[in-house]
Amino acid sequence: MSMAQPRLRALFSLGLTALLITGLIASQWLLGDSPQQMQFNARLAPPSVDHWLGTDTLGRELWARTLAGLALSFWVGCLAALLSTLIALSLAAIATLSARLDALVSLLIDTLLSVPHLILLMLIAFALGGGTQAVIIAVAVTHWPSLARVLRAELWQLRQAPYVRISRALGKSRWFVIHGHLLPHLVPHCLVGALLLFPHAILHEAALTFLGFGLSPSQPAIGVLLADAMRYLSGGYWWLGVFPGLGLLLMVLGFERLSTHLRRAL
Repeated sequence: MSMAQPRLRALFSLGLTALLITGLIASQWLLGDSPQQMQFNARLAPPSVDHWLGTDTLGRELWARTLAGLALSFWVGCLAALLSTLIALSLAAIATLSARLDALVSLLIDTLLSVPHLILLMLIAFALGGGTQAVIIAVAVTHWPSLARVLRAELWQLRQAPYVRISRALGKSRWFVIHGHLLPHLVPHCLVGALLLFPHAILHEAALTFLGFGLSPSQPAIGVLLADAMRYLSGGYWWLGVFPGLGLLLMVLGFERLSTHLRRAL
């Protein structure tokens, strides 16, 4: 029963996350151009039956813009987490080839971990000119060190395992050793690592956009909504910042819980 409970929690979290992802993907087709439709006679309207989450300064529905922003953050976070995981796996594999390469990769990991994330993100995004592509590259390039350290340690341990040594002694090819012995152990680590990177990716994407180094202000991104809300919160228009921030928080917590349960189940 104790072994089945983490798996049931992981399946439950996976089901809820799948519903969230399906809803976000479906909302892109169902909303159409609703996030950009302006109603000047309903500017800064509070939440009501007619306007579920209120409207912004141009009369655009906040619920539609929040859903569009969450969908955009989801795709940016997925691509950034996937690229970051591939970088971590590649460098971890390179580190196991020789002692010099291992020292070089370790130095690179320690160097990136010693630099504050947000500062490095801003520098990379600014150097690349901003925009969606710049944010994805900046997040992917800066979020791999922790996962690479875990995968590197796991690969070194696996290479010294008795069954791997026996397989090599029996004349098995390197591809057979990688496919048959190493990858089955690394895939769960990569999966959980990617899920753990995802919340960090979308939070840093929102932070970059909020500071003006990320996505274009014309896009209904969560960072753009929060940045616009800062100018009107003191006037009592609380819904402009509460609902986009709450949506981002719920999505981050959902994926964080999924990664935690999945790690325990695996």
